Amino acid sequence: MRRKHIAILGAGPAGAAAALGLLRLGYRVTVISDWRRFNAIEGTSERVLHALRTVGLRQASGTAIAAARREVYWAGHHSLRNREWLLDRQVFDRALREDLRRSGIALLEARVLTVDVAADGVCLQLDGAASLEADFVVDARGRQAPQSGEAVRGPETLSLLCRWRGPEGPAASAAESLVSGWCWLARLPGGDQYWQWTFDARHPHMPGKAELPAWCAAQRGTSRLAGEFFTVDPGEAVELRARSSTCTLAANLCDVRSIRVGDAAMAVDPLSGNGIFQSLSSALQAPAVINTLLQYPADAELAQRFHCRRVTELFYRFARLGRDFYRQATAVPEQSFWRQRQQWPDDHPSHVPVTPEQIVTDWAPVVTGDRVGRARVVITPDQPLGIWHLNGVELAPVIDALREAPWEQVVGGLPPAQRGPVAGWLQSLGFGPDTAASGADLHLDQH
Repeated sequence: MRRKHIAILGAGPAGAAAALGLLRLGYRVTVISDWRRFNAIEGTSERVLHALRTVGLRQASGTAIAAARREVYWAGHHSLRNREWLLDRQVFDRALREDLRRSGIALLEARVLTVDVAADGVCLQLDGAASLEADFVVDARGRQAPQSGEAVRGPETLSLLCRWRGPEGPAASAAESLVSGWCWLARLPGGDQYWQWTFDARHPHMPGKAELPAWCAAQRGTSRLAGEFFTVDPGEAVELRARSSTCTLAANLCDVRSIRVGDAAMAVDPLSGNGIFQSLSSALQAPAVINTLLQYPADAELAQRFHCRRVTELFYRFARLGRDFYRQATAVPEQSFWRQRQQWPDDHPSHVPVTPEQIVTDWAPVVTGDRVGRARVVITPDQPLGIWHLNGVELAPVIDALREAPWEQVVGGLPPAQRGPVAGWLQSLGFGPDTAASGADLHLDQH
């Protein structure tokens, strides 16, 4: 029986991680991607670099440049935050491709013209290569992926990235709130300087394309940090790139022949968190979802529901985190940029305190091995999709056991290596020797 063929559109972190995961499951994988045509830079964290190494993207992870502690001037308050790692995206993208080539994955340098999905497969028309047929397609083209009209969109947001050459020096990054929006500043050791201004895409005074460099220079002049951060201000002499930063959740996240991952599935405001982390979150679950769709069709609906619910929940979680950062800028609430984003997507808290009475155990879809199956999970107001296990211990049986047995018996019966982490997790939810009681006292449902 021939190996099923998966076509992945896009060779960014999400596409590359999904490709490696599918290769491990025995699929034949082809990655189709066009080169990035502009210089860009991105900030990331050690957590993301570790995740890249874990999935096999070691060359890409190794391109990160350590910056000094990130300086932040936000809503009138000055602080130093955790260290940020900087990625030159052209260097990073080349390393991603090298990781894929070393793994034996086929790479096509081409632009996708059309994607025709039928009941028996997918046909791709390409600019720069012959047409390609596959059994399944993964759309990882980022924000450039075509969206349906039903996609969820936040306030329309635009980022203008200015790049110029300055003196060589240590890498650094900073962020600052402005009346008109907010900016991110970065320097690379070789002298590349970056200033990215994020503002309302419907700004009433936004000029035409030719005047944008001068407009950015004027905005840069309002920054408290720019004068100290950049020893050379280029004025209008910058390479400028405009890109959307609007929060977007795609409507067609998954069906029996296609799936969206990374920014093609959900793209958040850059203030909401780290873009690569969010891209990887959907890409890492995709191979199990795809394998279920292709090899276990009886569970296709379960797999689709799992992917859609996980992506949607993550989207709103990060959208609310971004909203909370915007709400910190209390000094400029009259400005429409801040006011709109302080109210979107809703007023639900980004973190919900949990008490034992609110916790239930129930069946839910989970990734088990190479597929999506069902397992009993612990569901809380803060984790509505459920938590299956911690350090190898399934948590639903532990919660269920606390209905009938005392704390010391339940926790003491856990393997010694897992006892501490599980006990700590239980105590974070309000459990402990004084709360363990009968089912009537805990009010835990079991559907």
